[in-house]
Amino acid sequence: MELIFLGTGGGRFVVAKQFRASGGLLLRKDKSYLLMDPGPGCLIQLARLKIPLNRIKAVVLSHIHLDHSADLNVVVDAITEGGLKKRGYLFLPQTALEECIPLPYLRKYVKEIKILKEHTTYSVEGFTFKTSCKLLHGVENYGFIFYLESKKTLGILSDTAYFEGLEQEFKEVNYLILNTLRFSPKKELLHLSIEDARKILKVVKPELAILTHFGMTMLRANPFKIAQELSKELGIKILAAYDRMKLDLENLK
Repeated sequence: MELIFLGTGGGRFVVAKQFRASGGLLLRKDKSYLLMDPGPGCLIQLARLKIPLNRIKAVVLSHIHLDHSADLNVVVDAITEGGLKKRGYLFLPQTALEECIPLPYLRKYVKEIKILKEHTTYSVEGFTFKTSCKLLHGVENYGFIFYLESKKTLGILSDTAYFEGLEQEFKEVNYLILNTLRFSPKKELLHLSIEDARKILKVVKPELAILTHFGMTMLRANPFKIAQELSKELGIKILAAYDRMKLDLENLK
């Protein structure tokens, strides 16, 4: 299983200025791909990496916010060649369909749309993952745990404010991706800060943690330096993701 960061930017200012790309995440298993959270510019990133669109077997949407969903319509159209080829599975929160995501005419282009629910396991085209509880982000939103061939697990913690028990949702994962928008906490913004990430990592203690989805305060503070200092403090290998970064999840050292 290979992990590709199609973008590492988050929040309205970074996305609007494209200081970091906002294309989401891509998982590759053999010759098949699973795409997660296709935000603005996702299709461009796929083209730059020469990803064959017909090999994208599934698209998973954690929640409806634009920095996670803006390219979903164009991605569905591209994967299915404008509806000429019935391809792909969509995994969406119920609220996505209620908000016309994807557009109604595109829904019949894909093989199937599956509605995400809490603590539910899904399998599609060789990928198996489980949802977390609903996260605290103002809209219906989920984190995910993917099961790897090596018997290890990858946790993906999407946008959320910290809440009691959040760590327990990812307690057993080997690798953990954290959307860490802010450097310092801000109560009215329902996003994780470095202080929150520290609290979570002390409990989860993954073999590897990856910080991503950076807002302006994180970019100003230098995510690479933050990851290095946090790694030294906690005794955990921590990386700050960068655009188009690739990791072989089955052979991490």
